Amino acid sequence: MGRKRNAPLNKLFAWVRRQSTKVKTFLAVACVICPLVALKLLVHDHNQFFVVSEAVHFAGILVLIYKLTTQKTCSGLSLKTQELTAIFLAARLSCSLFMEGDIHTVLDFVTLVSTLWVVYMIRFKLKSTYIVELDNMPLYVAVPSAILAIFIHPYTQHARIGRILWAFAVYLESVSVLPQLRMMQNMKMVEPFTANYVFALGVARFLGCAHWIIKVYDSAGGICI
Repeated sequence: MGRKRNAPLNKLFAWVRRQSTKVKTFLAVACVICPLVALKLLVHDHNQFFVVSEAVHFAGILVLIYKLTTQKTCSGLSLKTQELTAIFLAARLSCSLFMEGDIHTVLDFVTLVSTLWVVYMIRFKLKSTYIVELDNMPLYVAVPSAILAIFIHPYTQHARIGRILWAFAVYLESVSVLPQLRMMQNMKMVEPFTANYVFALGVARFLGCAHWIIKVYDSAGGICI
């Protein structure tokens, strides 16, 4: 029964794999642009994208917490991704406390606390199940994010240090999942809970990017000038 349900999807994937690189590139671009246009036209308050993005990220963390508490193993999870996540959440929370102080602050706080708990569990309680040799992407990916934030950051009425910190959080968030992807590649397999977590991160990143792209479009690039 499951095979019959998946048959159309498998045929679609097989058809895509047979296409040329140009066609695959076109399809990938279309898969990004079409949802962006739909979100732009259907959702009037585009700030909701960012709220939903944060909520989806928190839901992904809850999946990890469930895995760690029920299975008592952190196999397949990247500690470095969790540490990078904690860094960008701390940076964004610092900005949010002084610049906004709204629902974003609450969501960032609970997500940061949950992420720190996951880091603690991987580093100490479940250390014996952590596959450190496969989590081999260096943390220096945070350095380019910091350098880029100094030169490219939003221009608003807030203090410059706050704007730089906010940009750093955005840039670091975009690369924080890379250690997890590298670890999955090294393991050559994906556990269900890890797959669900990465999927949640993907949805959260897409909504976050949609928020900023539409915001830049609506301001005619004014937020970047």
